[in-house]
Amino acid sequence: MSETTTRQLLSDADTLAMHETYRHLHANPELSMQEHRTTAFIAAELTTLGIENFGCGGTGVVGILRNGPGPVVAFRADTDGLPILEDTGLDYSSHATGTMEDGTTVPVMHGCGHDTHITAALTAAKVLARETDTWSGTLVMLFQPGEETASGARAMVQDGLWEKAPRPEVVLGQHVMPLQAGHINISTGTAMAMADALRVTVFGRQSHGSQPQTSIDPIVLGAHMITRLQTIVSRELDPLTPAVVTSGTFHAGLKENIIPDRAEFTLNIRTFTQDTRDQVLAAVRRIIAAEALASAAPEPTIEEIYTFPRCYNDPAATARIVEALSQELGPDAVHDAAPSMGSEDFGHLADSIGVPSVYWMFGGFDLSSGTPPVNHSPFFGPVIEPTLETGVRAAIASLRALLGSGH
Repeated sequence: MSETTTRQLLSDADTLAMHETYRHLHANPELSMQEHRTTAFIAAELTTLGIENFGCGGTGVVGILRNGPGPVVAFRADTDGLPILEDTGLDYSSHATGTMEDGTTVPVMHGCGHDTHITAALTAAKVLARETDTWSGTLVMLFQPGEETASGARAMVQDGLWEKAPRPEVVLGQHVMPLQAGHINISTGTAMAMADALRVTVFGRQSHGSQPQTSIDPIVLGAHMITRLQTIVSRELDPLTPAVVTSGTFHAGLKENIIPDRAEFTLNIRTFTQDTRDQVLAAVRRIIAAEALASAAPEPTIEEIYTFPRCYNDPAATARIVEALSQELGPDAVHDAAPSMGSEDFGHLADSIGVPSVYWMFGGFDLSSGTPPVNHSPFFGPVIEPTLETGVRAAIASLRALLGSGH
């Protein structure tokens, strides 16, 4: 590796352009798998840099930077926004709207910081395309859509990503979080939970509210299901086994004096191992079926909304990344972190071809100013610096640690 530090590779012009890119992206978010303007922007930037690129997975973009013999390393940035009405007060706030699958028009915001991920990845690509004497090999830049719906990574793989792009030896990624700006959190082994989202439709028998004896009340039945489902973690799993079963929505009825004929609720399940995942999902189905049977109700339907794969940091590759990040940012800025119950579809990119991956978190807030807003909040607005510079330096330092040492 060249002794030139990543910070020295970033010019004042790079920083100004990076800030402009970030403000543009933040003000113009798009919903999952609808990132058409974002895709066009990324492709245009890559083309301007002279980086070979092509579309993949609907609204994904792949950039390939070839620089002689050496390792092939992939770096991923996700690109989608969220249906949130922004309330950050920033002068580059989003006023964008989008259309949900059901036709509903909603406000859209980069409420999870994917705009910082795109900006950091594009800036890293820009620097590495210019400073080709500092590394060798092939860099595959993955600008992935649809992370929020667990659809983008799978769509890219199914669209022949690894047949169209060079097969990497490792896949890297990062995510901004409500941590101290300038700092990195990284886990070894399990980094983030697997997630399963289910939609449950409970069927009953409609009746007048004054005549409950002629009904099968799906509201009462659904409430019993949700209550009983909470016992999976508290009574069926080992107390040392982490898992979460959350019911996030419940919808039923149109009028207070009508017992409806159905109710619908959704579940969000988080687990760290496949065995625990299988156990929890089996228990969910067993409890839902049993409660319906106990109420003499028809069998409910259970529909999968999405499923997130594991996010696992290969220990050997992680050790190399930790060393590189510590050298770049200082050892006091890189922290060993416990696994998170949050979920990512990032892992599918590497797992689909059986190669290692490493994923880390970088801070986006000044904690001395108070408790920062969490991801998916309408108030989520990372400070521009040192957030962006940290993301760029982390990306370049980690890539240079795994690519060849240069010419």
